[in-house]
Amino acid sequence: MIVIGLTGSIGMGKSTASAMLRRMGVPVHDADASVHRLTGPGGAAVARIEEAFPGATKNGAVDRAALGPKVFGDKAALKRLESILHPMVAADRNAFLKACALQGRPAAVLDVPLLFETGGDRLCDLTIAITAPLFIQAQRVLARPGMTPEKLRDIRSRQMPETEKRRRADVVIWSSLGRRPVLRALQNTLTMPVEPRNRWRSPHA
Repeated sequence: MIVIGLTGSIGMGKSTASAMLRRMGVPVHDADASVHRLTGPGGAAVARIEEAFPGATKNGAVDRAALGPKVFGDKAALKRLESILHPMVAADRNAFLKACALQGRPAAVLDVPLLFETGGDRLCDLTIAITAPLFIQAQRVLARPGMTPEKLRDIRSRQMPETEKRRRADVVIWSSLGRRPVLRALQNTLTMPVEPRNRWRSPHA
């Protein structure tokens, strides 16, 4: 089974690419969705986050409006939060990959915004970076409700520079060219000959 890492900074079009892959029938593990499950009602991370950040939960779920000010701009607090969430997301990801391998899937995608930053690319046989010019990224992100230039700067400071992300990726896809070119590029990538080098091999291969 080929493990494909899909990444892209905020506003670059990664979510659109991820949705396209799902429509093509490729299983996708969304790291952000995993975090939402872990921090949602009854989520496994809720109690530990409340312990680390008192007052950050409400009605059995993480209250993002309350948690945000506790970690925004505070690197130590952010690392404390990540130390809770990252191992849980990793366990969820591994269960997904194991299931895909047992099903005999030819490929599986890991949708991870901070793929290179967290070393997640080491689990992948192929990596894809969805990118766009920075001014287009800013236009897209600042159009979102509640987003400010300050918040965008903070997010960018925690993400790898685009030039480095493009350099590290096996495949670079520009979302600024429109949806159709992105779809074609994804289709072409799925047909690339790639030798699996990870342990997630299908028992039926």
